[in-house]
Amino acid sequence: MDDDRTVRLAPHEVALLRGGPRAAVTVAVVDLYLRGALDTGPPGTVRALPSAPGTAAVPLPPLAEAVRGCLHEPLPVRRLTRHPDVRLAVALMRIPLAEAGLLRCPPLGPTRAARRRVRALREAHPPPTSRRGMTADDRLLAVALHDVAALRALLPRFALRAGLVERVEVAGRRLLKNSPPEHGSGSGGGMAYYCGGGGGGD
Repeated sequence: MDDDRTVRLAPHEVALLRGGPRAAVTVAVVDLYLRGALDTGPPGTVRALPSAPGTAAVPLPPLAEAVRGCLHEPLPVRRLTRHPDVRLAVALMRIPLAEAGLLRCPPLGPTRAARRRVRALREAHPPPTSRRGMTADDRLLAVALHDVAALRALLPRFALRAGLVERVEVAGRRLLKNSPPEHGSGSGGGMAYYCGGGGGGD
């Protein structure tokens, strides 16, 4: 199936098609952080935060829900990616993508249509150089598409402390130290994009 223009993809799915389970879990972690449901723990780990009043009714994407449910203690993202509940959530994400012709089954690698979709999105949304004017939705899509480059531009301190990026040279650490707060005020729920010529506006 190659006519995939009407398939509606969330950032977690875009990340899965681009970079596999680890990329999808990274987007889920950033999603939870932007919602105020997660923060860093001991160096290289993330931890769940208590739900803020009024946020319990806001549904989380299934992968983000699975990630949050695994954080009974601080964990590094690589262990989250291997957790059985997270692996199940990733497997369930793959089913509609395979049915839409975006994943081969087996071995569940992206199809040519999926690679074309991701390439078109990356061209339409180049790596960000700043988070100015970006909503939470925009940030998630940027991380889904550009991974480390987006994390360093949009969430440098969180990404470093959470172990999502490697420590950079002294000048970079100075920049991280002086960067302003990273939490965004963009919409927290319903983060989905039509990835067929116009997902996630700038």
